[in-house]
Amino acid sequence: METTLARIKNTYTALKKDFGYKNVMQSPKVEKVVISVGTGRIQDKAKIALIQDRLARITGQKASARPAKQSIASFKLREGDIVGYQITLRGARMIHFLDKLIHLALPRTRDFHGLKVTAIDEMGNYTLGIKEHTIFPECGDEEIKDVFSLAITIVTTTNDKKEAEAFLRHLGLPLKKEKVK
Repeated sequence: METTLARIKNTYTALKKDFGYKNVMQSPKVEKVVISVGTGRIQDKAKIALIQDRLARITGQKASARPAKQSIASFKLREGDIVGYQITLRGARMIHFLDKLIHLALPRTRDFHGLKVTAIDEMGNYTLGIKEHTIFPECGDEEIKDVFSLAITIVTTTNDKKEAEAFLRHLGLPLKKEKVK
């Protein structure tokens, strides 16, 4: 099985013919991976500490708190209240996390049939939501009562959806095949 790092290094040769790259620097790259968890109205300090601990175990990096940007009276939310946690991975940690996500976590997802291609945005970034953090090997199944969801955004240097889809498929991300009408 080829690792994610090897696939990233071989991107130029794999996609050169399809997109007409004339230089290695034109080939797409993964800039960063952003993992975020919304805590919303959770006030229990033990549960927040658990979320921070699990994120640190999964990513190998401490999560930073994200405050609310504005007050919303109907949600009883004040500007500056902590509404979530976020981690930005780059370099070796990013590659290690992507490798773990593609080869270990996604295959452990219940009823998994592939990722949607429609989640690629206009700038070539891919965002996926994971309902249960327990799919990662660092989190045991004994913690079933405190399951939380998280969002993972893979930020690439691609210019459009078609190039991003080809790049993500080359990395090994299990994207669904499009149905021909």
